[in-house]
Amino acid sequence: KPEVKLRSALHRSGLRFRQDYAVKLPNGKVVHLDIAFTRKKLAVFVDGCFWHSCPDHGTTPKSNQAYWIPKLRENVERDRAVDAGLANAGWRVLRVWEHTETSAAMDCLINLVRPNLVN
Repeated sequence: KPEVKLRSALHRSGLRFRQDYAVKLPNGKVVHLDIAFTRKKLAVFVDGCFWHSCPDHGTTPKSNQAYWIPKLRENVERDRAVDAGLANAGWRVLRVWEHTETSAAMDCLINLVRPNLVN
């Protein structure tokens, strides 16, 4: 699972974080962050290519399209609403696709969490 690989790599690198961290947004909704760096107010989501309609790897199911097309569209719309709600609450949001190499995601996260650290 890509999220588990990323969390393991983060932990091995010495970065500490919270997983499945609940944040109450100003509108009263609660969002669960895949990975949260609470001191930096950085929210990280590891999005599946199918479920979140990856532009490179997302697919449209061949059967039951009347169900799946609106469902996948709603997922993307919810993601954008969550991003906006977190931004309004002072959080930065990073979304990582499941196909992203763990090392590339780590480089990005290290630059956000420890910006003065030279790799």
